[in-house]
Amino acid sequence: MNGKAGEAADPFRVTPWMNWLGRWTCDRPRLMRRLAAFENRLLAERLSVIGIEAPIWITGLARSGTTILLEILAAHPDVATQYYRDFPPVLTPWLWNRFLEVAGTRRERPVERAHRDRIMVTADSPEAFEEPLWMNFFPCLHDPAVSQVLDEATDDPEFEYFLRSHVRKLLLVRSRERYLAKANYNATRLLYLLRVFNDARFVVPVREPLAHVASLMKQHRLFCEGQARHPEAVQHLARTGHFEFGRDRRPVHCGDDAAVQEMLALRDAGREAEAWAIQWAQVYGLIARQLDSDAALREAVLVVRYEDLCGDPGGQMRRILDHCRLEPVAAVTESAKRRLSPPSYYRPKFTAEERRAILDRTSAVAERFGYRGSAAAAG
Repeated sequence: MNGKAGEAADPFRVTPWMNWLGRWTCDRPRLMRRLAAFENRLLAERLSVIGIEAPIWITGLARSGTTILLEILAAHPDVATQYYRDFPPVLTPWLWNRFLEVAGTRRERPVERAHRDRIMVTADSPEAFEEPLWMNFFPCLHDPAVSQVLDEATDDPEFEYFLRSHVRKLLLVRSRERYLAKANYNATRLLYLLRVFNDARFVVPVREPLAHVASLMKQHRLFCEGQARHPEAVQHLARTGHFEFGRDRRPVHCGDDAAVQEMLALRDAGREAEAWAIQWAQVYGLIARQLDSDAALREAVLVVRYEDLCGDPGGQMRRILDHCRLEPVAAVTESAKRRLSPPSYYRPKFTAEERRAILDRTSAVAERFGYRGSAAAAG
């Protein structure tokens, strides 16, 4: 969360300049939108000849493998994605990157990111910064009282034009042909995105519920501790559109008001594991229902089980490249083989009651993705 990855020992520290610039840009959504429109006019001729071919989104519940997939796919020579250094002014990528070229950047030593999950980052590492675009146009997206589902009936021409322009500008900035983004909250927007980009490709990682809930709980504790040391990190994460963990954690509302209220009540009662299990079932249940009912979405989505990815990284990465319509690149599959393995830095520790609650809440949806006897699988 530092101004630049590796700038301070504590990854939850937000440098003063990052805090100021983040506040200045994110608290002025209309101004930033006008600056983005100015950027569009400035680049109109160059953008007009840039086509958008099969944009790729990696999306799913946090801790399902979305980040490592982004890191590996971002090394493909055809794709453009956002980097840590693109924040805060993510709405104006061309102007900001021109500024960085003039200002200059220094070499950095990679450091483990705040999640403590073995992923090493610098300012030039890929990161998920598409969410601030959505929040600029849909300010209620992370209100727990409002459904976050955007489907084929959603119609916002101004945003759709903005998103297409943003994709083109990022392709221009990176001198690449294909757009790639990790955007976990897009799990509730698949049908909308497919209407806007009818050749879109989606990669949806899913993870066995017991192990997944354990990872989510571990991250939430870690982020709460980090934000206690550095309270400024709460607002920083909110500006980046990350509400999965920490003191400003918010449930993903998948269209079921009662489920959201139950999650919140369970959290208040200290029954964290069961609350996370409901969230897992809500997110992946929504995806399963949409896949079952929409043939075009089934063709556009590739579901990748985290366990399969860790067990056969080379084979799964070839499968992902083929689905995304990317040319096979040996360096990408070799990177997957080198970097992907089952996590060894923690073990799920649940009481018998917690295990039963997780399995009861998730079993119906888990079976839809081929998980049976998940208690044994989580160990």
